[in-house]
Amino acid sequence: MAGLQSLLCLFWLGSVQAGKLLVIPADGSHWTGMKPLVEELGRRGNQVVVVIPEESLSMGPSEHTTTLTFPVPYSKAEIQERMSSRMEDILKMDISTDLSRFIYFFSSLDFLKTFTLKNAESLLNNEELMKTLKAWDFDAILTDPFEPLGAIVGEFFNIPSIYVQVNHPCDLDFLASQCPSPASYAPQRFTHYSDRMSFWQRTVNMVRSLLQPLACRRLFSHADEIASRFLQRETSMMEIMSRADLWLMLSDFMFEFPRPVMPNMVMIGGLSHNKIHALPQMSGLESLLYLFWLGSVQAGKLLVIPADGSHWTGMKPLVEELEGEGIRATKCSSVGVTMQ
Repeated sequence: MAGLQSLLCLFWLGSVQAGKLLVIPADGSHWTGMKPLVEELGRRGNQVVVVIPEESLSMGPSEHTTTLTFPVPYSKAEIQERMSSRMEDILKMDISTDLSRFIYFFSSLDFLKTFTLKNAESLLNNEELMKTLKAWDFDAILTDPFEPLGAIVGEFFNIPSIYVQVNHPCDLDFLASQCPSPASYAPQRFTHYSDRMSFWQRTVNMVRSLLQPLACRRLFSHADEIASRFLQRETSMMEIMSRADLWLMLSDFMFEFPRPVMPNMVMIGGLSHNKIHALPQMSGLESLLYLFWLGSVQAGKLLVIPADGSHWTGMKPLVEELEGEGIRATKCSSVGVTMQ
């Protein structure tokens, strides 16, 4: 929860007044990961305004927030159809070799452009909504760099930008923040390598590392044009995101290979997990008995095939307890069959 505490400090440090936060999320699992953070900020008294497209797969109103929508030139059915068709093509691709995985990587980048660019143009060209957002005078923006829209809006409003990030396709978070990424033990995405690589794998990983900036330029080529046109100056998504105030990383080194991170990067992996509930206080024997008695008042029948020696010594008390509870246990051994 360190990431959440850091974000809350941005609004409460030196002030007893709640802050005003603009949230522009990305669709799908990205919103699922961000939603608990957004709702908690709203529950604690901050004015949280969430801006989403009218058509999406999973986004909608959330608790303790104000939700604003903007029209987009597509329907939810179109999103589902195109994603299903494209994902089938991607899943059929051969990824058994380094070259095929490289082609798969660039194919994925092209697929990601489609709807993110439509969202950016739809909101940025919505003058009425942009004026409404400008009038709110937000203290900061919380957004997902998976889509360029939030970063462009934050740059236009000139407010601190907080990015919630998980597994960006071209490692934009590390490139934009100039974070060290040693190719000798930090494997690139889609290589399927570990942090212990052979000489050949390190060579391939180095080539992939050198091509990452090219991959980002390919992914954000049209977004760079949109940002430059809207901000009325030559710029790029890499430049805009390099001015991020805080990166909240939805990952953890328990699941990721170790690598350096910058001081403004905070790991908040597990934030979207449901609250853990205590398991019922039931012993292993009670659980086993439950299998026989669930929905029935009759005792069950149990076939027991033990191993010799200490294995049977460990199993015997359990079998005897079951028999004492009325279970008919049939024990089979190499000598014969005994009914009890």
